[in-house]
Amino acid sequence: MKAKSYQKAGVSLEKGQSFVQEIQKALENTHSRAYPPLKSSMNFASLVDLSSLKDMDHPVLVSSTDGVGTKLHLAHLFDYHDTVGIDLVAMCVNDILCSGAIPFQFLDYISCEKLDSKRMKTIIASIASGCKKAGCTLAGGETAEHPKILSPHQYDLAGFAIGVVDKKNLIDGSSITQGDSIIGIPSSGVHSNGLSLIRYLFLQDSLDLPNSEDDCHFLLEEILKKPTLIYEPILRPLLKRRQIEGLAHITGGGFFENIPRILPQGLSALIHKDSWNIPEVFSKIQSRGGCDSEEMFHTFNMGIGMVAITKKQHSNDCIQILKTLLKQEYPSVDTSPSLIGEVRNSSLLEGESVVFV
Repeated sequence: MKAKSYQKAGVSLEKGQSFVQEIQKALENTHSRAYPPLKSSMNFASLVDLSSLKDMDHPVLVSSTDGVGTKLHLAHLFDYHDTVGIDLVAMCVNDILCSGAIPFQFLDYISCEKLDSKRMKTIIASIASGCKKAGCTLAGGETAEHPKILSPHQYDLAGFAIGVVDKKNLIDGSSITQGDSIIGIPSSGVHSNGLSLIRYLFLQDSLDLPNSEDDCHFLLEEILKKPTLIYEPILRPLLKRRQIEGLAHITGGGFFENIPRILPQGLSALIHKDSWNIPEVFSKIQSRGGCDSEEMFHTFNMGIGMVAITKKQHSNDCIQILKTLLKQEYPSVDTSPSLIGEVRNSSLLEGESVVFV
């Protein structure tokens, strides 16, 4: 009987160890000065120095996990993997940012049918790029081969972000009151949500690339190559000024599911839908699917990736600061933060959580 081995089963331990060594530089380039990783002979977990937390009266750890979802299918079809790591980081750190937390550590999990070192290094470089933008350390992760389980050349990503906030600075929406201003901060496009509908509308049999060159160009240039914005460097100055009462990351569920998560009971959001220019990418999706406006705002961010709620007297200053920072961090984004609505008593809006006018 022929001897069996892990190698014959489709997993190369030697290749895996070599890959870990190759990506060390990418990880080291993300190391945070405020929360540096600790070197240890114990190599089964990541260690972080939290001594700087002594400056906080009551430090609270905040964590989030997420993935990239159907966007990975487009990455596979186009064999373009340069941006999905940024998406992965953004989906996690933007969520913890909504509590006011500073992200300090990120870990990833990559599962694949077989380890393709060149492709995986591209993905790790993308994750590292996202971590540097967010100001957090890529502390490590796991890459697992699953031969015969996943389809050839396919992979999946998951991310885990950890942050910290002083309890007195925690943002939970409890200070939001009627009359507060709602500011919309632009997205770069669809980000990482609504891709299942896009796949259904644009891909052949919902799986393969379309025959149309225009559709292929649209999917690659307007969807895949425009990763989710990381809002940490844009919003941190306002958080330090204590001028933000609530933040909502506009992801799955769009406006209707995400804004109500930060509103106290009895309050609703009145949104002026003509107060910002909706990017053309959403018009093309709506036209292709024949979707009504409510469906679009339920599914996509419609050009607003993050919503910030401030007191009315602070709104103009906040918008000007956000405009400056957005232009510095993301000069290719051609729309600006703007006042898009206000908080109202729910009884004035017939009990609806979000109302568009």
